[in-house]
Amino acid sequence: MQYDSDADYFEARRSKQMAGKEGAEADRPTLPALERIHSGHPALSDEVTSVPVTPGVTDWDAFDRRRKSSSDHNGSVTPKMASNVPPWNANAFHSSHSSGLPKERRPSSATEAAAGATSGEDLLRRLSLTTGRSNGSDLAELEPRKSHPDLKLSGHVISATFCVPYKISYAPNAEWELDGRRGTSALFDSFSYLSGPESPWYHTLVGWTGEIDLARSADGSRNGVPFNKASAPIPVDKNAKPAQPHDLTDVKVPEADRQRLERQLDHDHGGRVAPVWLWDEMSDDRVATFRDQKKWRRYGEHELFPLFHYKQNEPTDGREVRKAWTTYYRMNKAFADTIMSVYKPGDVVLIHDYHLLLLPSLLRQRLPNIYIGFFLHVPFPSSEFYRCLSRRKEILEGVLGANMIGFQAYSYSRHFSSCCTRILGFDSSQAGVDAYGAHVAVDVFPIGINVESTLKAAFESHGVDEKVQAIREQYAGKKIIVGRDRLDTVRGVAQKLQAFEIFLDRHPEWRDKVVLIQVTSPTSIEDRVEKSDKTANKISDLVARINGNYGSLSFTPVQHYPQYLSKEEYFALLRVADVGLITSVRDGMNTTALEYICAQRDNHGPLIISEFSGTAGSLGNTMHINPWDLGGTAEAINAALSMPDDVKTEIHQENFDYVTKNTVQSWTKSFLRRLLTNLTKHDQSKATPALD
Repeated sequence: MQYDSDADYFEARRSKQMAGKEGAEADRPTLPALERIHSGHPALSDEVTSVPVTPGVTDWDAFDRRRKSSSDHNGSVTPKMASNVPPWNANAFHSSHSSGLPKERRPSSATEAAAGATSGEDLLRRLSLTTGRSNGSDLAELEPRKSHPDLKLSGHVISATFCVPYKISYAPNAEWELDGRRGTSALFDSFSYLSGPESPWYHTLVGWTGEIDLARSADGSRNGVPFNKASAPIPVDKNAKPAQPHDLTDVKVPEADRQRLERQLDHDHGGRVAPVWLWDEMSDDRVATFRDQKKWRRYGEHELFPLFHYKQNEPTDGREVRKAWTTYYRMNKAFADTIMSVYKPGDVVLIHDYHLLLLPSLLRQRLPNIYIGFFLHVPFPSSEFYRCLSRRKEILEGVLGANMIGFQAYSYSRHFSSCCTRILGFDSSQAGVDAYGAHVAVDVFPIGINVESTLKAAFESHGVDEKVQAIREQYAGKKIIVGRDRLDTVRGVAQKLQAFEIFLDRHPEWRDKVVLIQVTSPTSIEDRVEKSDKTANKISDLVARINGNYGSLSFTPVQHYPQYLSKEEYFALLRVADVGLITSVRDGMNTTALEYICAQRDNHGPLIISEFSGTAGSLGNTMHINPWDLGGTAEAINAALSMPDDVKTEIHQENFDYVTKNTVQSWTKSFLRRLLTNLTKHDQSKATPALD
């Protein structure tokens, strides 16, 4: 059974997981085993799929002794003391009510459960049976290694993400400058949790350094760029040969400075960081040269990102795309090399997002028994759109090297399984994909935020309180609608402004009584100057038109700020807002919606969110709109502004309860717990592409 929306999917899933009473797990009667339906492929026979996942490791004590050494830049890890390890709590969305499910035997695998399902609701109930706790749940609460002894886990998690959490600047023979990298805050919070004392795991973060800039000196010039005396009006030495111009984009970093950065990252991040160095040349004396560093982004951000958001580029002769693909493969291979340098038997590797879609297969080819989880933070398109990608087969084969693949929304997981069937010819179901003789689990994990730090930033900062008071005084007597988006066409800022214009036209009673504060921060997608300029010009024209038609000398209905905001200004806006408005035309995770709900703890302002946002499916009590239906969005704005206080309070409390329970920490634990469950049920060691 297919669902009309993500909201229907999650509602059905919650209703089945809430059924019954706590404690029914221990006295479930044993029922006859369900027979798995095979596709007839010889690679799916029991003789192949029943092979143990991990070969035996005998000297585990020696391995533990190695891990207990002090942390240094050479790669050793300092384990946490056992007394600091908190209970191993999985996300309540997946497991808190699992013990109340009907008393029947748990299927041995997700595929087995899906094979016997007669309806969508029955499928969700059966899938939930594969994730519930066994009688050894007390052991799982204390130590995941002991709760899954057959996996012989090392207790070490390696997270691979495209960039480290810092924007890095280099000055020769000096400390590196590390500034916080904007965006993907929820993902970085997940890494902080895994590295923190409350996590039962050791953690290593593997990420590209990002574009290395030259640090500015005190006089504002770039360090490492010498003054060219030949450019003086009067030659300093008329007999000297003029210096040859050099490419200022080249950055040369000796090995000693690279090691210094690795030590700084370990110290500042709070956990071990293994940076991926993507150099172009390496001299005999180990000096790395970096040039045209933006090329590592191009295939992911010019080809994959637009297509995954249902956008297509203009047709070209294909030369640049082939070069970008080669660079994309080289980058994924460099990530694989770095992971191999820190990997130990029993480690769990978590890979994030579309820049690293080839990495699971590259690791699987080297280590057939490696444990890999992959999570895609952006949408995954339908098969009819995905088929337009020239490297469609290679991308799917790359990501199918993982043991489990997670998505933000149910529709994205359904699209992925459909692509594997229609393009690669693999059997698939809602539970996953049977590829190359192994089962790859596919599941949905709506990401959360760090609620504790969000509430602290929003309500425990004196600077935020001052800005809240200033905004309220500036817009006294007026309702405030807040929008905060990046300057991308997929964020739907133009649709938002057009809908607001229709709202003012249809409801003249709200004129001079409501203001839209729209913050548009620069795009995070590299080298899209023409598209960004075109989008920015369109937004500026719309703002000018609305203010010209409906504004006055004393009032401007749209306040547009094309800039980054400080944390204090950002949370002040979220706190004073009467309505939050998100009109993405296609979006994966949208943490602004979750942060808005937290910041509205006292104000209870409604949230209007696009049904095309991956976050909308898990926020079923918000007001969902179609951003392409401008009239419908305009009426939703009117309904939100006119909503009675008691209704706003009730809706906000339901959303606030969901956000505070499903945090990024719960998301991390849920993903790992489901991955380990799938590892105990399925063997991925044979997931190697067949020979042509």
